[in-house]
Amino acid sequence: MYNQHISKIQHALADLPEGLLLEEHYSAAGRKCGDDHTDAILQGKGKKASWDIFPGVTLVFQDYLAQQVSCRHEAESDLLEINYCRYGRIGWNMKDGSSIYLGPGDFSLHTRQLCAGSVMTFPVGHFEGLAIYVDLSRFDPPDLLRGTDVTGRTLMEKFCSHGSSATLMGNEKTEAIFSRFYEQPESLRQAYFMLKIMELFLYLSTVPLSKRNVDQYQTEQVEIARRVHDYVLENLEQRTTIQELSQRYLINPTTLKAVFKAVYGESLAAHMNEHRMEKAALLLTQTRDSIAEIAQAVGYESQSRFSVVFRETYEMSPLEYRKLHMQR
Repeated sequence: MYNQHISKIQHALADLPEGLLLEEHYSAAGRKCGDDHTDAILQGKGKKASWDIFPGVTLVFQDYLAQQVSCRHEAESDLLEINYCRYGRIGWNMKDGSSIYLGPGDFSLHTRQLCAGSVMTFPVGHFEGLAIYVDLSRFDPPDLLRGTDVTGRTLMEKFCSHGSSATLMGNEKTEAIFSRFYEQPESLRQAYFMLKIMELFLYLSTVPLSKRNVDQYQTEQVEIARRVHDYVLENLEQRTTIQELSQRYLINPTTLKAVFKAVYGESLAAHMNEHRMEKAALLLTQTRDSIAEIAQAVGYESQSRFSVVFRETYEMSPLEYRKLHMQR
């Protein structure tokens, strides 16, 4: 259902035209160095704010209202990239044919060699998160990390050996680290960024490799999941079973369910029901169709069952929703 954080992202991007990516740059002292506009966005718009933290370490905050964006950069094997998803969902189709997706709280590590020329996607149409780039040729560990054997290269060798990537589910410890990157007083912002990056590096040095537990899928499987999503979205008035969809798109039902949940963050049934209720809410306020007609338009033969699900979603009946929003 409507994510309460979308309005925050919309506000941050309100002045940005569709089809553009705004990139802001800040020095290690926190001074703004300039803005750039690029046309990397394929569908939507976005904003990136990058901060120089240590020599060779850059922190980038990202907001997107988009479906996808191209990753235009060199294939850099000595540049480690750590991505964190705060809200929404984000995914990559990697050069090795694999695809990874992150939901709220998840994070990943890979080199820029693996994602060069790939497409970054946002399955639910919005994303807020951050990335940390570590240039292994320039990064000199700060004094607090000296003597710990915690360096960018040791992290890369641990999580990204032989050109692989690592995806990890968030937990209380990682959320305590990543959440503190946000909403800090301006006078303390840079100090917090430095401390939290060092804390993240220390945490990653202790994580067992068995914790690499966010599933990865082949790009063709992800593409099928997207096609299934688009098909069902275009035919909300129909009720199509997983078995029928798997036969239509030549994919194992169990695999389809697993890949769909990995990409969109919830089951096919739950995800499509959200779309059904959103469409019903629009029809209630933008048409004079009867409740029974709207129920059928979103795949419910029973008006009473539709009303029950609508009330569970919006905490009011369809008629009450129509009266409330028609008055505005």
